[in-house]
This record gives sequence, structure tokens and C-alpha cells, in this order.
Amino acid sequence: MKRLLKRRGPRRLLTTMALGAVLATTLFLVPDSTSAPEDAVLVSMPSASKVDIGTDMLYVLAVGTDARPGEELTHARGDAIQMVSINTKTGAAAIIGVPRDSWVNIPGYGYEKINAALYFGGPKLFGQVVGDLVGIQPDYVFLTRFEGIQHLVGGIGGVDIVNPFYFDDENLKAKGFQAGKIHLTGYEAMAYSRIRHALIRGDFDRSRHQEVVMRAIQKKVARKRGKVGFVAEGVASVMKYLHTDLSPKKLFQLGHLLADIDPKKVTNCVVQGGIGVSSGGASIVEPYVEQARSMGADAKKDGVLSKCESPFAVPDPASGAAH
Repeated sequence: MKRLLKRRGPRRLLTTMALGAVLATTLFLVPDSTSAPEDAVLVSMPSASKVDIGTDMLYVLAVGTDARPGEELTHARGDAIQMVSINTKTGAAAIIGVPRDSWVNIPGYGYEKINAALYFGGPKLFGQVVGDLVGIQPDYVFLTRFEGIQHLVGGIGGVDIVNPFYFDDENLKAKGFQAGKIHLTGYEAMAYSRIRHALIRGDFDRSRHQEVVMRAIQKKVARKRGKVGFVAEGVASVMKYLHTDLSPKKLFQLGHLLADIDPKKVTNCVVQGGIGVSSGGASIVEPYVEQARSMGADAKKDGVLSKCESPFAVPDPASGAAH
């Protein structure tokens, strides 16, 4: 679609973010005046036609990439990887986080880190590879630049989360994040979602932090979803900078399906694995494939993760209750 030419006012910005939030269960870019045509991409997979016939389940792969301004979004590397299973009848949604360094077989390229599949073959190959790991083939793959979370959270006045332990990073957050209930600004939400090396469990903890922020944003934006015309206005705004193969009608339909997600019915977990080293000497995650597919089978049937086998449960952004 076309480039966004001017900055929106607060009400239009919130409306636009709402559709973006539900499209990726809230990991979405709200562009500013410097936005490029492909600041966000939504690609339909072969199974996406199910949306038209009122299927109970919908699957979206939401990806935050490492693409810098001017770089091609569809051939970057996927750094924040979340498979979202949505029950369109009950409003439940399950988020399965996948560590970006997961060592998997990429058809045509052999074993590589899972985030390289986007670089090698674009959204459709990436969707296939992540789907093979968790046992859920996505209906849609949604991509955005990683820093987009900063614009989103800043635009809604920040979010509140429960942080289980203190950590800091000399480059992104020298003063650190305190343990307990804290408020994150746009920049802090981006930093909280990106920091990895300062965390005890590295990529696993970072994936968990991304889920915490996603849940907090979705919960805050969802308060507006009952407003008349909310989704329609969001679709109209999003189309100005979203590159997609969906028609306006189907995008509107998808927006309505996703807008019904109930924040109280969102469950989430991160695929676990062992830490290893590739033949080239790179640090990798050897994912527990059986566990990943068990999670996928659980989430696929009704949009609910009945249990999380992660050693660290994910706290609810508002109450601190674990999921």
C-alpha cells in the first residue's frame, strides 16, 4: 500500500493501533512521518481461505524482524517469533513463543537458526518452518520492524507489567528494570523485549518478555474495541502503510474476527530447549520438538494452552498471576 504521509492525531493513532494490535496480538508498528511502504507486511497462506467460511480457529504467525530502515522487511531475520492460535467463537488466544536461535531443518537450506528461514525464503517459507516445529501451519504471517513496539506503546501512554526479577543492559537500559509491577514507556517496552545477554536464560527469557509486553498492550488496547466503527476506522488507516495481499473486505473481516480476542482468555508459553553450538561455532537452541508440538496440539484445538512446561511461568501484565 502507499506510504503514510503525515502523523496522525491521538484518536486516529489509537484506532489504527487497535487493528494492528489484534492483527499480531499486539506486536505492531505504528509508523511516524518517516515510515516506508513496507513497515508492516501481512501475507496470507494457502489455508487462509478458511476465514471466509467462519472457521472456529485462526492461526497467525506474528514476527518482529531485525530489518533496519531501508532494508527489505520480507527478507530480514525473524527475532520475535510468536505463533498465535485464536478461537473466534470464544475469544480465547494462545501464544507460543519460539526462540529465534532454534536450530531446525529449513527445506532447501539444511539446518540453520529458525530466524534465517525468513531471510532465505520470505514469509511463506518462514511460516512453513515455524509451523513444522510447533505443529500449526499459520493462516497468516504478519511482519513488522522490531522497533515498532516503541511507537505503539508510546502512542497508548505506556503499559504496566509485572517483572519477575531485576536486570539491566548497559546499551539499552543501564539503570535496569526493577522487579515487581512497573510501568513501561515506549522505549522501555522495546528495550524490555530486545534485551537478551543480560538474562539468565537468554533467548528463552527474551521470548517470555516479548509475550509479557504483547499481553499488556493487547489488554490496554482491547478496552476500546467496543467503540462503534473502531475496526472499520482502523482498517482504513492501516491500509495506508500495510503491504498485504488481502483485499480491503477480507482485511476488514479479519480485523473483526481478531478484535473479539478477550484479554482474560489469553494464555502463553515459550518453547524450551537445550543450549548447543553449531558446526560453525555459533550458539544455538536445540528445541524440544516433542514439547513444541505438544503445545501446538493443545493450542490448535481451542486457542487455549492448558499448561506451560516452561521453568518460568509468564505473569499476567496486570495482576502478576502466572500462565
